[in-house]
Amino acid sequence: MPNQENCFTAFTQSMSAHTLPKRFTFPFYYQPHPIALAAAEQLQEHLAKQIQWQHNFGLNGNEETAIGKMFGVLVVENNEGELGYLSAFSGKVANSNHLEKFVPPVFDMLEKDSFFLSQQKIINDIHAQIKKLTINPDINQLENQLTEKRKVAEEEITVHREHIIEQRKIRKQQRLDAEQNLSHSEISQLNIQLGLESVADKNKLKWLLHNHEQIIQPIEQKLNQLLAEINNLKHERKTLSASLQQQLFDQYQFLNSKGEEKSLAEIFENTPQKTPPAGAGECAAPKLLHYAFKHKMQPIAMAEFWWGAAPKSAVRQHLNFYAACIGKCQPILNHMLSNTPMDDNPLLTNPAAGKELEIIYQDEAMVIINKPAEFLSVPGKNITDSVYTRMKERFPTASGPLIVHRLDMSTSGLMVIALNKNAHKILQRQFINRTVKKRYIALINGLLEEKEGVISLPLIGDFYDRPRQLVCFENGRPAETKWQVIEPSKDEKLNDKQVQWTRVSLLPKTGRTHQLRVHCAHTLGLNSPIIGDDLYGTSAKRLCLHAESLNLIHPVTKETMHFSCEAEF
Repeated sequence: MPNQENCFTAFTQSMSAHTLPKRFTFPFYYQPHPIALAAAEQLQEHLAKQIQWQHNFGLNGNEETAIGKMFGVLVVENNEGELGYLSAFSGKVANSNHLEKFVPPVFDMLEKDSFFLSQQKIINDIHAQIKKLTINPDINQLENQLTEKRKVAEEEITVHREHIIEQRKIRKQQRLDAEQNLSHSEISQLNIQLGLESVADKNKLKWLLHNHEQIIQPIEQKLNQLLAEINNLKHERKTLSASLQQQLFDQYQFLNSKGEEKSLAEIFENTPQKTPPAGAGECAAPKLLHYAFKHKMQPIAMAEFWWGAAPKSAVRQHLNFYAACIGKCQPILNHMLSNTPMDDNPLLTNPAAGKELEIIYQDEAMVIINKPAEFLSVPGKNITDSVYTRMKERFPTASGPLIVHRLDMSTSGLMVIALNKNAHKILQRQFINRTVKKRYIALINGLLEEKEGVISLPLIGDFYDRPRQLVCFENGRPAETKWQVIEPSKDEKLNDKQVQWTRVSLLPKTGRTHQLRVHCAHTLGLNSPIIGDDLYGTSAKRLCLHAESLNLIHPVTKETMHFSCEAEF
């Protein structure tokens, strides 16, 4: 195992030109500080050149088996007052938790002779027993026998019940006919005979039920005996797994700057999910901070970047920087950084302050506005200023929900506002039925070989990293976007950066959250993020996505109406 007692790496170049940040990086939304960028570039140079270990990141082809990874750097000041950085990776790299130069895991469950490996072996042995018992041919044979016998019993019993119903009708008719044609004594004699027939039918049904039960019951008993052993083992496996998981939660102890420790179980105790999700504590950020606090180093700035081919579901770009995830890391980092002065959360600042909503069209039923970029459609968790609140102020007598559809906060362009309940109902139905024609304009980062196409990638919310979306072919909701190049690629300065970009039109058939952003950025889509996309690409002055045109039917006049508004970019 490599020596990980000293993972401090000195900068190869002088950092004297950099002014150190006054406060630590806000980990959930940030632009890397220049000194963190310098550390990341030095680590990336090491990753590109090192030959001590091998891992298929997918950078040299063979992407089918590639596993890209998130890496992190933490700029620190050590006990000697030297400035340098720590490096970490999320999960395992090269099938190992331990690599030279990188901080170790907070707790190594794979360490030789650890309680995890010994208990995991017991669980694996039980799993092997279950698998062996499950493939017992007697189980399959008994299940087939049981299915066949139950089918025969059901058919015979159903046929006889139908016979009983039919005979009951016949006997009823016989009694009615007898009242018209037979004497009193003859009717009495007939009723006795019909009663005996009824009893015989019922007795035969009882016999059928009993007879089939006598056939089925022994088969069920044999099958249940075999399944009981499997179910008992499954219960034992579940109990041992839960116990082992709890032990792991207790072993993961995270430090903060005051030396206070909290386990994963304690940290997630008061969260909505209560139980730590799989992989919690294995991300780069908590590993870096824990090592720094354990070795009395002062954290200065942090940055995490993706190295390698993108995963199949999430949007990740090689060398792009990403914030710490919300579901797994936020509860842990909230504890670890509780005593550390941090940058302000930019998401708490109202981005709409000082901006105005331009009205494109207005009548008694509806309003069409041009929403600026960085402007909420509806009130958020921390910021109430939004299209909804502005329209409520502008039209105080309007009734109904007002908002017919939404645009992402970062997207600019046309939005429809309904001024009464009936108009809202009619307009919203058009969006639900997808009869509204919408056209977006976007600048995407890079070149496109094709000129047009259709992207069909189903989307689902990333449970552990809201509001990000994932591509999921099993459980995602269908999402379709037509696209077309409308201006050839250019190489020029945009938003103070030299970039290559292509102007495209995007026509969404569906309206999923972040649909256009993911469809552009994902490797199975255009594989080119929209410029300024701080979630799926790299940030700039703004997200270059604009709802340019809108076709709909007026809710009162039924007239087809067209609205357009050019993008500012």
